[in-house]
Amino acid sequence: MAEGAGAAAEATPFAPGARIEVRDAEWMVRNCVPADAFEQDGYVLRATGVSEFVRGEDAVFFTGLEERAGGGVRRLRPEETELVADHSSRFATSRLFLESVLRRTPLPQSERRLAMTGKFLLDDHVYQQRPAELALKGLRPRILLADVVGLGKTLEIGLTLAELIRRGRGERILVVTPQQVLEQFQQELWTRFAIPLVRLDSVGLERVQRDIPAGRNPFLYYKRAIISVDTLKNQGKYGRHLRSMHWDAVVIDESHNLINEGNLRNELARVLAERTDALLLASATPHNGDAESFARLIRLLDPAAIADPGKYSAADIDHLYIRRTKVSPEVEAQMGEHWPERGPSEPVRCPATPAEERIFGELAGTWFGAAARDGGPVVRKERRLFPYTLLKAFLSSHRALASTVERRLDTVTDRTTGAAKDAQDEPERTALLRLSELVGAMGDGDSAKLAALVERLRGIGVGEREPTRVVVFSESVPTLKWLRSVVPGKLGLGDDRASLLHGGMSDQEQQRIIDDFSLEESRVRLFFTGDLASEGVNLHRQCHHMVHFDLPWSLIRIEQRNGRIDRYGQAHRPQFQALMLTTTAEGVPDDTTVSEKLLKREEQAHRSMGSAEAVTGEYTAKKEEDRLVHDLLSGKSVEESLESDEDDWMADLYGGDIGVPEGTAAPEKAPVPRLFDSTESFVRTALDTVCTDLDVHDDGKLLAFEPPKDLAHRLSVLPASYLRTHKVTERMRVTFDSGLAEAKREEARSTRTSWPEIAYVSDLHPMVEWLVDKVQVQLHRRQAPVITAGVAEPVFCVQGMYSNELGQPTVVRWMAVSGLPHEPRVQDMFDVLRSAGVGPDMNNTGGAGDLEPLSKLVEPAVRAARAELDQRRADYDARIDADLAEPQRKLQEWRQLSLEGLEESAQKSARGRAERHRSEVEGTVAEQQRLMRSMRTAGEPLLRVLAVLAPKD
Repeated sequence: MAEGAGAAAEATPFAPGARIEVRDAEWMVRNCVPADAFEQDGYVLRATGVSEFVRGEDAVFFTGLEERAGGGVRRLRPEETELVADHSSRFATSRLFLESVLRRTPLPQSERRLAMTGKFLLDDHVYQQRPAELALKGLRPRILLADVVGLGKTLEIGLTLAELIRRGRGERILVVTPQQVLEQFQQELWTRFAIPLVRLDSVGLERVQRDIPAGRNPFLYYKRAIISVDTLKNQGKYGRHLRSMHWDAVVIDESHNLINEGNLRNELARVLAERTDALLLASATPHNGDAESFARLIRLLDPAAIADPGKYSAADIDHLYIRRTKVSPEVEAQMGEHWPERGPSEPVRCPATPAEERIFGELAGTWFGAAARDGGPVVRKERRLFPYTLLKAFLSSHRALASTVERRLDTVTDRTTGAAKDAQDEPERTALLRLSELVGAMGDGDSAKLAALVERLRGIGVGEREPTRVVVFSESVPTLKWLRSVVPGKLGLGDDRASLLHGGMSDQEQQRIIDDFSLEESRVRLFFTGDLASEGVNLHRQCHHMVHFDLPWSLIRIEQRNGRIDRYGQAHRPQFQALMLTTTAEGVPDDTTVSEKLLKREEQAHRSMGSAEAVTGEYTAKKEEDRLVHDLLSGKSVEESLESDEDDWMADLYGGDIGVPEGTAAPEKAPVPRLFDSTESFVRTALDTVCTDLDVHDDGKLLAFEPPKDLAHRLSVLPASYLRTHKVTERMRVTFDSGLAEAKREEARSTRTSWPEIAYVSDLHPMVEWLVDKVQVQLHRRQAPVITAGVAEPVFCVQGMYSNELGQPTVVRWMAVSGLPHEPRVQDMFDVLRSAGVGPDMNNTGGAGDLEPLSKLVEPAVRAARAELDQRRADYDARIDADLAEPQRKLQEWRQLSLEGLEESAQKSARGRAERHRSEVEGTVAEQQRLMRSMRTAGEPLLRVLAVLAPKD
C-alpha cells in the first residue's frame, strides 16, 4: 500500500477512491480532510463526478452543510447492490449496460499501449501514431511534436487527444492556434475524430457573452475549446480565468512563437503549462538557435529535463521531443500516393524594363556602394541596413517601394517646414524624394514581373473557364493589393475569381477566405497571400501550383510557403515558380544575386535532408534574413553566408527520427474489452432499446433522426453556420461507413461549406456518449441486472478499480466470481461471458425466477472480489513502481548535475544567487516527487457488482 494511504483511510470517513452519493448524483472521492474553519462543517470532500449528469465535474462538499441541508453524504457500498430482472429481448438492456460501463471506465494509468488506432477517418499510418506512443510513455503526457511541414501534425494531435480521452484524461481540453487556422483545426478534429471543440474567435466570444452569465469563466462553461493565441494572450481579460482553471490537456500549435522570454505568448505558455496534466506543443521550426531559450520551452514540458541550458543533446530530451522529415524511412515508406514528390523550383528571370533600370541605377549610385555601406552621405551609420529595405521592397514591386519611401519620408520630414527634422537626415530626405519621383513615373506596364506573372499564369492554364488554381505569395501587402486589383482583369477573370489574404483582416474574414479556397466549386482561381498563410494553413486541397512573386531572404520561410501545397494529402505533383527581377546595373544586388540562390539551396536541402531549417544554423526566418543582409553588407556572397557553423550542436535537433523507438515495429495495441462487435452494433442496439420514441431512418449505411434536445445541446458547441447550413439540430445524419464519410468530406469541399452534412461516428462522437448516458440511467446506480445464461452456477460480474490521488485509475480488474458462498473462485469476466454465450444470439425467456437466493450471495461475492484485489495489490504497486523508477532516476541525476559546482559558484559570486538556484532546484525536485507520489495507488478500491449470470434452470 502506498505510504500514508492506510492512515488516511482510518483518519477520515471517506478514503480516496470511495464512491459517494450527494444530491442524487454519484461522485468519487479524491481526498477528505477536516474542515478547519468551523467544526460543525465536518469534513471537506473533494470529488469528481461519475454519474451521467456530473461526469467529469469537480466539486467540493462540506459534510456538515450537506447534513443540515437534509441530503447528507451517503457512501455507496457494493454489498447493498439490488439485483433486478432483465425482461428485454435478448437481454439487450443488460448487455448495453455492461458495454456502457466498459466504455465509461477509463483505461488505467499503467496501460501505455495504444487503444484508439483504426477507429477514425484517416489512413492508418504508423508514423502518425508515434507521438501518441511517446506521450503515453512519459510521467505525464507532455511532448514537443516537431515534424516538418506537411506531415500531418493535426492528425497526430488528434490521435494523441483520443488516447487521452479514452483514459479519462481528456475531459477538459484547450487548443491554442494562430487565428487563421482556428476553423481548419476545429474542422479536422470534428470530421476525422468526432471531437467537438467550441471555437472562441470573435463570433464565438460574442456567443459566450450571450449564452453564459456575465463574469462567468468561459473555459469552465465549455469543457473543450479552441482559441487563437492572440486572443488568449490578453492577460488583462483572460488572466483571472486562466489562473482559476485546470485542464486535462492543452495543445499549443506553432509553439515556436512562445520562445522569446518576456513576451505575452511566453507568459501565456507558462500559465497554461502549470495548469494542465497533458501538454502538446507543435512546431515545424521548434527552436531559434538559442540553447537557453529552447531549454525554457522544453522546461514547460518537464522542468527537470535539462540540467545545463547551455549544452544538451537530442538524447537528453528524446522522451519529450519527436521529429521526422519527409525522408525519414518510416514516413517515406508509408506516404505512397498520399504525397507525390514535388516538382522543381523554377526561377523565372524577368529583365528589368527601362523604368526599372532607372530605379536600379538610382539605388546603385546613391544607396549602395562603399560610401553608403559605411554610413556615408545618404544614411547615417546606424541605418546602414536601410538600403536593403528599399532594395527588397523594389524587388517586390514599385508599389511596395513607393509605400516604403513614403513611410520613411513621413518619419524624417518636419510637416511644418518641409525640411528634415534633423539636419543630418537632409541628404537621405533628398535622396528619398528623388527615388519617389522615379517610382511615381512607373506604371503597371513598366513592371517586368507583372508581365511575367500574367504570362506564367496563362501558361499554367488559369482562365475564366479553367479549373486551375494558383497561390501567389508576396512579402508586401501593397504588392498583394496591387496584384489583386490588376491581375484578374489582364487574364479576363471576373472580380470574384481572385481572393486576397493578409494580416490586417479580421479572424472571421481570414477563416472565410481560406475555407472558400478549399472548396471544389469555389470560383476563386487566384489566391494572393503574404507570409501570414505560410504557417499551418492548408491550401493543397484544390491547388498544386505556387508562384513566388517575390522571395523572402530566408530558407525557412521559403520552405514554409512551399509546405502550403506540398503536404500530406496532396493529390498532384506540387509545382513552384519564382519570379526573378534582373538588372544590368552594377553595384546593386538583384534577384539572381540572392533570391535565385536561396531558391536552389532550399530545394537541395528539402530533397537531401527533408528540411531546410538547419542549413544556416539560425533557425528563425528573421535571424536568417538579418544575418544574410549583414553578410552582404560586409562583402560576403550568399553562398558564404549560407555556410553554417560546423560546431552547431543544436543542428542535431533538426535531424529526422528523433524520439522514435529503434526498429520498425508498430506501436503495441492495447486490448480493449467489448461486449459488442463494434461501435455501430452498440449504437444500433441502444437506439432500438432505449430510444424507442425516436423515428430513425436507417438504410444500412446512414442513420438519420431528429436529435432530442439533450443530444442537440451536446452539438451546440460546433459552428452555428455548420449547424444551420445542414440543419443538424433538426435532422442529424451519421454514418459508420468510412467510405461514405470520406466521400461526403470530399463532396463538402465542392459546396458552400467544407463541413460535411454526414458525420462519421467514432467512439468519441457525442451521440455515442449520449447513448452511454441514456443506457446507464436505465438502472439505478445501486442496481445490477440478472441474466440467465449458459452457466452451471451463479456468477457475479464485479468491477474492481484502484485510483491515485488525482482520481485516475491505476488498476482496473474485471472479475467473475463463482463458487459462492463457501468456495469462491475469481476468473476473468470476459472469458466467462464468452463461454456463457452472452451476446446478441441470446434468448430471454423471463426465467430469472426468485432473486432472493441470489441477493444473499452479493455480500460474499464482493468479499471475494475485494480479497482478490488485496492479494494482488503488491503486484499492482510493483507495476507502478516500475513505471516511476526511470523518472525518479532521471530526477536525481538532474538534481546532481544542476547542483554541481554550486559551492564554487557561491564563492565567486553573490551567495544569494547560489542559494536562489539551490532553492529553485530543490523546489523542482520536491514538486516532481509530489507528482510521482500522486500517481501511486491511494485509498481503498472501488468494487461494483455489474451483473449476475444465473443458470437457465
